[in-house]
Amino acid sequence: MKIIRIILFPIVPIYFVITWLRNWLYDVGIKPSKSYDFPVICVGNLSTGGTGKTPMIEYLIRLLKDEKSLATLSRGYKRKTDGFVLADKNASADTIGDEPFQFYRKFSNVTVAVDADRQNGIAKLRTLNSLPEVVLLDDAFQHRKVKAGFNILLTAYNNLYYKDIVLPSGNLREPRSGAKRADLIVITKCNKNISEGEKGEIASRLNIKNNQHLFFSYVDYASEVLSESDSLELTKLPKFTLVTGIANAKPLVDFLVEKGLKFDHLEFSDHYNFRATDIKNLASKSLIVTTEKDYVRLSNHRSLDGKLYYIPIEIKIDKAAQFNAAVKAFVN
Repeated sequence: MKIIRIILFPIVPIYFVITWLRNWLYDVGIKPSKSYDFPVICVGNLSTGGTGKTPMIEYLIRLLKDEKSLATLSRGYKRKTDGFVLADKNASADTIGDEPFQFYRKFSNVTVAVDADRQNGIAKLRTLNSLPEVVLLDDAFQHRKVKAGFNILLTAYNNLYYKDIVLPSGNLREPRSGAKRADLIVITKCNKNISEGEKGEIASRLNIKNNQHLFFSYVDYASEVLSESDSLELTKLPKFTLVTGIANAKPLVDFLVEKGLKFDHLEFSDHYNFRATDIKNLASKSLIVTTEKDYVRLSNHRSLDGKLYYIPIEIKIDKAAQFNAAVKAFVN
């Protein structure tokens, strides 16, 4: 992969210019972007993935769900349907994608929808009888046809965007200058004990603007693993098989190693479509621990009943009161 990225380096300036020009056309109004007279919050990143968008959407749901009627709108990556789809009792990872299905399973009072055309998706949501007061856009920072009223930009601690370059040799979907559109910038997956000095250095390197606010967050792993009908204490688990199909499994692996747990790791690509041979192999394992996103795709296989568990996570934000106040100020 590294060799291919080196070979493709001459394409980087071309990709840079194309994406910069596209943003400029939106910035100056030559390409139209639709604004809304109700709260639309976008959660996204500059990189190709692995920054923790799903936990951030869930954080916002928990923050706002008791005060406002909410809808989440995602692309529905790797789903087997097209166009606008509203989650209902027949929904699955195949019909709406794994992450939206995760939202649907966890939050019964939140409307969950998918549409690659976010502008069309918002229009469809606004025709529902149960009209959402706030729309949360999942992974839509580059979807410039919609002008969200509030943008939350995520960048992972171990891959900060100021250290990266655009595709195909780097991981950035657009130039770093795109960060200027963010209202809040959140450094995700930090060490719990990150120092104030390091925070200050990162803020300086990111060149935070006066109208922007910077926050730091870390992943908080649960003390037990869950299935549909059971729970097991994490520290008492016998040797197990860890299965991950996410962009960056390293933080989870590091956490489990620090806990002194014994496991074999089967690592797949992000949003991996598990094949029959994969399921057959997993069915031969005695105990499987996976991420919640992978669990929603694996749990429909009856051969894994009784052996498949996931580890719940939440994000914790440093100066959470200030973060919460900024979000609620916009919503209200």
